Amino acid sequence: MDSVIDARHVSEPGLVVLDITAADEETALALMDELQQLWATSGITAIRRDPAQPGVRARVHADIRRTNPRGEAGLPQDGEEQAATADQ
Repeated sequence: MDSVIDARHVSEPGLVVLDITAADEETALALMDELQQLWATSGITAIRRDPAQPGVRARVHADIRRTNPRGEAGLPQDGEEQAATADQ
């Protein structure tokens, strides 16, 4: 992806921009769907094919501070530790 990443998309800890390269559209779509189940994301975004480059590409913006729907903690923030649960 040659497009410039806007500073607001990474303006604070926990905000990320993910450039995805996959073998095919189905794989890229499956990954974007899984990512949006884990974090607040820009959702399923446009998929591009670049001539002379293998596979397909997409870009996703995500906030990894949000916990996933099952209530499991996301990545720990500064000064936080992940607590062990009885299931582990």
